[in-house]
Amino acid sequence: MPTELQRPMTVIGAGSWGTALAIQSARSGLCTRLWGRDSGAITRMQRERRNQRYLPDALFPPSLEPTRDLDQALAGNLDVLIAVPSHAFRGTLESIRPIIQADTRVAWATKGFEIESGMLPHQVAAEVLGQRPGAVLSGPTFAREVGAGLPTAMTVASRDAEFAESLVVRLAGPHFRAYRQDDLIGVETGGAIKNVIAIGSGIADGMGFGANTRVALITRGLAEMMRLGVALGAARETFMGLAGLGDLVLTCTDDQSRNRRLGLELGRGATLQEAERGIGQVVEGVLAARAVRRVAGQLGVEMPICTEVFRIMHEGKPVRAAVQELMGREQRSEAE
Repeated sequence: MPTELQRPMTVIGAGSWGTALAIQSARSGLCTRLWGRDSGAITRMQRERRNQRYLPDALFPPSLEPTRDLDQALAGNLDVLIAVPSHAFRGTLESIRPIIQADTRVAWATKGFEIESGMLPHQVAAEVLGQRPGAVLSGPTFAREVGAGLPTAMTVASRDAEFAESLVVRLAGPHFRAYRQDDLIGVETGGAIKNVIAIGSGIADGMGFGANTRVALITRGLAEMMRLGVALGAARETFMGLAGLGDLVLTCTDDQSRNRRLGLELGRGATLQEAERGIGQVVEGVLAARAVRRVAGQLGVEMPICTEVFRIMHEGKPVRAAVQELMGREQRSEAE
């Protein structure tokens, strides 16, 4: 019988992040399969041994096998790692449910609340797949840097300590370090909200505001993240770690972030449609703003920055009016 390290890892989702995680998994020699919906793109990856569209400079290790056949991708594997946008998460789980084995463990690098239900990814996974080991990967990471083998750290959160430790070991490398913990709610909440705050940070920079404004948005954005996370049942200290503050700072300050770049264009006067068209990839914060607003409203949690970002994108509120709204708020204690 194959040992744990001999059983394949399957990555579902051949975008930039899924490709980067598959490369990282395969660097240690672990058999890793990469599946994506675009069979033409997978065929090209098989031929060129790289993902020309998303990570053209990252060559595939020998043990990375792109495949067009989902059944083949999942055959005999131990772990499935899903790296798809949040709006495709439930559908992806439903597509693998009839195929995966009884002992297959499922992890995801998907960030964001489900729009229709307000569920976090681990809740969606439990509803679709039932009770089996699950884990989320999150933290301050850009796919291009992981693909290039640059030093990176992230969080693996699971309520199954054995699964979390196994993922940490399977993904570890000389330049990749993962830290395990058990606060799924906190890690997933941080991953959802940071994208909305990053759009706000980009808007401020696109309007020509300075570093003072950016840091204020990050700091107060972190306070909003904590308020909603704690209301959902997360541990407050989770938000001071890699999947909270770390990911928030990265996404708000570096132009590799699609959310920040979209905000920059909005701040310079572009419409949402123009900004999205210019980026050409899914910008998670656009849909996340809707979901965060809905969940916060249901729980009675005040989130003024996320609210104004939502209004700019989905209600057409002028950016300067949104800034005036935030700056004109009633004075209060920083602890509130």
